[in-house]
Amino acid sequence: MPRTPPGISPDLKRLLAAIRLGGAPSFEALTPEAAREAHAARGRVMQHPGVDLPEIRELAIELPDRRIPLRLYRGAIADAPQPCLLFLHGGGWVLGSLETHDALCRALAQRLGAAVLAVDYRLAPEHPYPAALDDALAALRWLHAQAPALNIDPTRLAVGGDSAGGGLAATLALMGRDGAAPCSSFQMLLYPAVDLRITPDRYPRPSDAMVLTGATMRWFIGHYLPDPARRADWQASPLLAPSLAGTPPAFLLTCGQDPLADEGLAYGSKLEAAGVPVTALHLSGEAHAILTMDKAIGAVPAVLDLAAATLRAAWGKQEKE
Repeated sequence: MPRTPPGISPDLKRLLAAIRLGGAPSFEALTPEAAREAHAARGRVMQHPGVDLPEIRELAIELPDRRIPLRLYRGAIADAPQPCLLFLHGGGWVLGSLETHDALCRALAQRLGAAVLAVDYRLAPEHPYPAALDDALAALRWLHAQAPALNIDPTRLAVGGDSAGGGLAATLALMGRDGAAPCSSFQMLLYPAVDLRITPDRYPRPSDAMVLTGATMRWFIGHYLPDPARRADWQASPLLAPSLAGTPPAFLLTCGQDPLADEGLAYGSKLEAAGVPVTALHLSGEAHAILTMDKAIGAVPAVLDLAAATLRAAWGKQEKE
């Protein structure tokens, strides 16, 4: 049985004990289809019901070769155009959906008092890299083009996401800087996956007993980007971009008991070295995916408060400029 590492929070310790007691198999021991069902079931157990909002709309982007479902949340109704956060869910590019992150998007919209647009991008292994990125880019372009019809301010579009979605958001921010995507005004990176290279020394942090392990990350990456040579592409691994200068201000969450902590911390350091304003929060005692486990992890509301307050402040500054 894996040993629970020292230094974890009391909430996480209780959660890991419950997971071990339940005897649930790891995601990598399942087929992608079964892992999706297990992931969705865990979310229903671990999350409080989503808060009520003034408006939630089901939308979609109709493209010649595919349809991308979207969900628009409004934390407040206003006459003037609202800013909007484009949110990309986590799940290792293999798991996750609009439903698994519905409560989190509702919580963010309520705290922002603005709009959140969630994207149901295609998943691997059925749709490997760059399908998820292509859908994320299509959604950002659609949001920018449809902003007037949606009563959204196209000059205050933020990108964000958790885990795999955080990495996609970081890439969109870089593409916006380079003119390959609409410019984003902020990036909300929640324990992001920003380096897909797999080497013998990857994931050195104690992860054997964690919610997300190094073995699970290798399984995710193997499905999403099976060609090792392409894992060093900066659009897959934004940490490897030649420069992060000129990207928008960031909120960056990292957790110490997370195999992605080191790459997230490295990304924050690289942003700061490039002159990008960063609000960084590191929770040394917490693990990956805590934001979708708020029934178990008491710190989640405060984390979301800070993330939303940071983005609201950035939008307020941009409105005055």
